[in-house]
Amino acid sequence: MTPRDVRLFLVAIDTASQRPKMASLPREEVFEKRGQAPAPSKDFCQLLVTRREVIFRWWKISLRNEFRESRPGEIKESQEDFLDDSSLHIQIAMVFGAKVLEHVLNLCRGNYDFLEWLPVPLLLYIISFLELEDIARLSQVSRRFEMICNSNALWENIVENLCDTITPEMKELAQEMGWKQFFFTNRLQLQLQLRRRRQKQDAQNEKPTE
Repeated sequence: MTPRDVRLFLVAIDTASQRPKMASLPREEVFEKRGQAPAPSKDFCQLLVTRREVIFRWWKISLRNEFRESRPGEIKESQEDFLDDSSLHIQIAMVFGAKVLEHVLNLCRGNYDFLEWLPVPLLLYIISFLELEDIARLSQVSRRFEMICNSNALWENIVENLCDTITPEMKELAQEMGWKQFFFTNRLQLQLQLRRRRQKQDAQNEKPTE
């Protein structure tokens, strides 16, 4: 994947995220989350969002006899009705958290944020092919992207993509100083720091043991 391909991919995602209607999404199911309700219920719950409906299901988890044959519960609403159902909003927030509730509400309003919900490993792979200027701009989009764009994991990927050889000694130095700082440090300065590390290690090895 070339930097141009990655940039086109990000532009396509950003364009799609601005479309006003969910009907443009090809899959019927656009979001799913599973989890366990907080104590004392501990019920197993599923949240499913399709292009037209929001479905909340729960399974009773209990050792008590009266619940052993209980059937799963289900609330199924249109997206329009869900937006006005504050009681269901509370249930979803209690089980899955406020961030998931906000995401589902945005889905029902037609705002789909593709980038925000991509898994971090995939984002790191994509961003590592961008130009430095694009990474700087992306870091200003949100707090999440600021953390990703300044993370050691990202800059380690960038260094490995651009450098033909990374010796174990260079890797140790990068881990000490941070991969981003390692990337932006000029070659002469890196050589000087590597030399100092060797001298320090040699001095420690020459110390007599008691």
